[in-house]
Amino acid sequence: MAPPKKYPDELRARAVRLYRESDPKPVIRRLAEQLGVHHEALRNWIRQDEADRGERDDRPAATESEELRRLRRENAEFKRANEILKTASAFFAAELDPTRRRS
Repeated sequence: MAPPKKYPDELRARAVRLYRESDPKPVIRRLAEQLGVHHEALRNWIRQDEADRGERDDRPAATESEELRRLRRENAEFKRANEILKTASAFFAAELDPTRRRS
């Protein structure tokens, strides 16, 4: 389970909107101080918003990140199921082997 968020989603959206709508662009550190958030948190929110809008190539969009997490969970589940099936297959193959000595 994910830990609770330090800042509410409304604050994040408002902070990014303030940054995007400002002209000239404010210094992130100063805007963060005015909003009462850590400047690196604000910088990450802005970068993620830019990625979500297709303005950045250096990080995946939020939808891509969520899909990647989902696919990794699904892949891990398939690997576990595959291991169970391999073990069961080996067990039943050994049980059905006519050359196997029975005690």
